[in-house]
Parts: sequence; structure tokens; C-alpha cells
Amino acid sequence: MPTFDFKQLDVFSRVALKGNPLAVVLGADSLTDQQMADFAKWTNLSETTFLLTPRDPRADYRVRIFTTLKELPFAGHPTLGSCHAWLQAGGIPKGEEIIQECEIGLVRIRRQGDELAFIAPPLIRSDAVEPPLLERVRLGLGLPPGAILRSQWVDNGAGWLALMLADREQVLGLQPDYSQLLGLAVGVIAACDPEHDAVDAQFEVRAFIAGDGAQEDPATGSLNAGVAQWLLGEGLAPERYVVSQGTAMGRAGRIRIERHGPEIWVGGAVAVCIDGRLQL
Repeated sequence: MPTFDFKQLDVFSRVALKGNPLAVVLGADSLTDQQMADFAKWTNLSETTFLLTPRDPRADYRVRIFTTLKELPFAGHPTLGSCHAWLQAGGIPKGEEIIQECEIGLVRIRRQGDELAFIAPPLIRSDAVEPPLLERVRLGLGLPPGAILRSQWVDNGAGWLALMLADREQVLGLQPDYSQLLGLAVGVIAACDPEHDAVDAQFEVRAFIAGDGAQEDPATGSLNAGVAQWLLGEGLAPERYVVSQGTAMGRAGRIRIERHGPEIWVGGAVAVCIDGRLQL
């Protein structure tokens, strides 16, 4: 029976079990699409990735990203976790940056001290959320009329739409009715009040993916990449800030956003929890 190197990591946390878990299968070129999909469903994690030989000569490695339901063209915490696993397994980048190939194309990743960061990919949709859909989301989140201060599509391949609320407590108090949110990926954000919120972050975020195996995501790179482009584009956030995510789930994810000229970088720490062999 074929065996593969396997790692399970915690992304956007320095402490194991406090970030967003990711399963990574290395050297997965011989696996079929069905085997990848079946294994991702079996792990029951928000994402499982498979590292392959790149097709593009500019890339250092290729990654395929699966949820329990489908393959994604891009996702944030799988990008950082997969890169960490590749480097830990002895991967040596061709240049100063690591270049990941995925279904949306090439993604640049760089080291920031002992953390990693990826460049936010372009948004494929950034228009206003349609009023009937916005009302459906409001009801699904149990929000009163007028509670949504701003909203926008922030879709970079993962299908996110984002809402802004007035304060952190509103975000943490959400109790979604997932039956009303089926088929949607919804991010909710609010600014933290430094005088009242005892947290080392400027924003609190929650991410809901109704119908998926993990219906709330504890720390989400793709969502925060899209939200950063929205907030920075409208002057609603500083050039450098930290997002807290996963609080309502008992996690402590921290996502770091930095803008350098036209580029927005999304970074965080990665901790390895499981290192072993997989038989498929």
C-alpha cells in the first residue's frame, strides 16, 4: 500500500490547538482526484492540501486544496500551512520568495522572521452585495435591521462576502442559523475598542461557511486577504494591523496584515501538531 509523508498543522497560531488545523499530504502526485477528495472528506477539517510537482517552471511546488465538499482554487491558511510543511520537509526555494502554484495561478510567499506571509491575490469580485442577498444574510445571522454598517463582496476564489458591524461584542455574540446561509461564505468584522476590548488586535473577525464540515472557520487567510483589500482601499484600516479570529470557538488565531505600496501581505505563525506517514 503506498505511503506518503503527512503533517497536521495549526495555522495562525504559535500555540498548538489554538489556530486553524490543516492536513498536508506531501509527494501526492500519484493520488487520484477521487482519493484526494475522499481523504479530505475523511479528515473532516476545513481544508486538506496535497503537495505536487509544479507544472509552472517558476513555481517551487504545486498545491491542491480540498474542503470536505469540493476543491478550492485558493485559500489562505492552506497556503501558509502547506508552505511551512514544504519547507520543513527540506524544500529549498528557487529565489528569495517561495512561489506556490495553485488553481488561481502563482502565489508569492515570504518569510517574516519566524512567520510566513502570502501576497493577497486579486479580487475576482468586489462589488456591492445585492440587497435581497444581504437581507437573507442579516436574517441568517440573527441581526436586527440596521446592524450591518457596510458590506461588500471580497471574493478572491473562495467566494467570500463580508459585513462590518459596530463593535466586537456584536461579532462574538452571533449565533447563525446555518440553514439560511447555505451555499454562502460569510465574513463578519468589527473594529476593536482599545479602551474596552482586552485584546491584542485591531479587528475581530468570524467566518461562516454553511454546509461545510466545519461551518465556522477559526482563522481564515483568504477572507482576511479580501477584507484587507476592502478596508485599506476605503481608508478604514491602518497600513499594518492584527486580526483576532476564533475567539468564539475557544481559539486564539492572529492574522497580521501589512501593506507595502500596492501589495498587501497576510501573515501568521504555524505550529506542527502531527508528523508521520499516511497509507492510502
